[in-house]
Amino acid sequence: MKLHKDSTKQLVNGVEMPRIGLGVYKMTDPEIAMQAIATALDTGYRHIDTASIYANEKEVGEAVRNSSVSREDIFITTKVWNTDQGYDQTLKAFEKSLQLLGLEYVDLYLTHWAVKETFLDTYRAIERLYDEKLIRATGVSNHHQHHLEAIAAKANIQPMVNQIECHPRLTQFDLREYCAEKGIAITSWSPLARGGLLEEPTLQRISGKYGKSPAQTIIRWHLQHDLIVIPKSITPARIADNINVFDFELSFEDMKNIDALNLNERSGSDPDNFTF
Repeated sequence: MKLHKDSTKQLVNGVEMPRIGLGVYKMTDPEIAMQAIATALDTGYRHIDTASIYANEKEVGEAVRNSSVSREDIFITTKVWNTDQGYDQTLKAFEKSLQLLGLEYVDLYLTHWAVKETFLDTYRAIERLYDEKLIRATGVSNHHQHHLEAIAAKANIQPMVNQIECHPRLTQFDLREYCAEKGIAITSWSPLARGGLLEEPTLQRISGKYGKSPAQTIIRWHLQHDLIVIPKSITPARIADNINVFDFELSFEDMKNIDALNLNERSGSDPDNFTF
C-alpha cells in the first residue's frame, strides 16, 4: 500500500477517512487551539479529532470556517462524554456539539467510553444521527471486543471506527485483529504513548537508519499497520514533522522490532476499569 499525505482509509459505508489527523486533547486555550488547527490545515492535515470534554469544539469549528480548505475536504470527529450518555442525552449532547462547532454535520461521532449502564443506548442514538444524515459515519472509542459484541447483538449499523489507545508499548493486536475481521477501522489515540517512547533505544536506533525522529518513526509504524493516527501538538514545527512521514518506509524487520516493544502498558485507563 503506497501511502501519501492525502491517503484515506475507506470505511465500510464508503466514506473516506484521512489516515492522519490532529488530536486536540488538552488544547483549552482558544487562541493556541485555533493556531494549532490552522497550522495543521495549512500543513496538509485534513482530519481534526475533538470531543465535547476537550472544551474546544467552538475553536475547531471556527478554525475550519476560517480556513481556505473547504469544509467538505475536512474530516471532523467529535465524541459524547460519559455524563451525557444514554439515548435522549446523547441526542441532546450531539445537538450542543454541532451548535458549538457551527457546522451542519459531523463526519464521525463516537461514544467516548463504554459506560456500562448506557453505552448501548448511546450507540443507538448514534445510529439515529446516522440515519438522519447528521453524521457521515458511526463509531465508538475505548471499546473492548466484548463491548463491540454487545453492540453488534442489537445494532442495525455496526460501528465503523473504534478509537483506542494504541502505540508500541500497547499494540492491542487481538482487538485490532477482531476489528479488522468486522470491518471496523482503528484510530490510535496517544500514538506516541504521551511522549514516553521517544527515548526508547530501539526506536532511536531505527529512526537513525531513516534519518527520522522517533516520533516520525512511531507514526509511520501506525500507518503501516493500517491504523489511523491522531498525534497531538501545538508546536508548528512538530505539527509539520508529524505529517512528514511519507518519504520513507519501515522494513518488515523494523516493523517487527517495534512490535516487540509491546508490554500491554497503558498511559490511560482500561476501558473495563475507569472512574470518570
